[in-house]
Amino acid sequence: MSIIALALGMTLMTGCAIDKGTALETDFVDDWAGTPDVAKVETTGNNTLPFLGTATGTLIVKDGTSADRVAALANELRDYVARHGSTTGRIAADGITFTVVADKGRTSEAQTLWRSLTADARVVDGDIDDASRKETDRWRVQLTAADSRSAMAVFRDMLAAGDRHQPLSDVTHLEVDTKRDVRPALKVETDLDGGVPAEAIAAYEAVAAQYPIAGASLSAKRASIVVAGNADQDRAGELARRAAPNLGAVSVTSDRGN
Repeated sequence: MSIIALALGMTLMTGCAIDKGTALETDFVDDWAGTPDVAKVETTGNNTLPFLGTATGTLIVKDGTSADRVAALANELRDYVARHGSTTGRIAADGITFTVVADKGRTSEAQTLWRSLTADARVVDGDIDDASRKETDRWRVQLTAADSRSAMAVFRDMLAAGDRHQPLSDVTHLEVDTKRDVRPALKVETDLDGGVPAEAIAAYEAVAAQYPIAGASLSAKRASIVVAGNADQDRAGELARRAAPNLGAVSVTSDRGN
């Protein structure tokens, strides 16, 4: 029997699609099209091998939809992904997109964080995504803030248990950036295991206390700081290194001439 004939026979016998990811996309659209308060259904598919694949479906919620209705959609979507293990479900509402997983507790936490972030005027947009690996549940949270001061404040609020935003129970990689066209620019992030870049932040704040900042990128392993105008770059570098003596890499440059 030829390989093609065998493949066709398997398709007829099992009802499985050769391009499973594409088939899962189609199923998601068919199952969710016309859902009240859903403006659009977006999907992506991954056909890894014949008869194997995954899909991601996102419900784009209509503007003005209540938080209670979003919660109801999340519960419905949670039931759906629990029955369709190869499909990832996501909801985009009020500028924040979050992943819905089969686990009720994890989805409830993501939904609670979505609610608090949408109520935070400092947050422009964001994404709460499941980043689990093997037997370890993880999240990846990426947020955009209105300006550098807001970015640092939101970052700290996200890490302060019981404060404005309730941290997720699972290991979380958090990244907060300013909008692309905002100056001074700031990017601050934890490591993949949620470790706080305390020394990088200390270096940034030591320089900011003395000189205007044009931009900075702060992580657990590195602080890259750009001072503005006629700031003393060498002195700024000394301040940064003194504040972060154990940080692997500290870089201070200037935007002079740019």
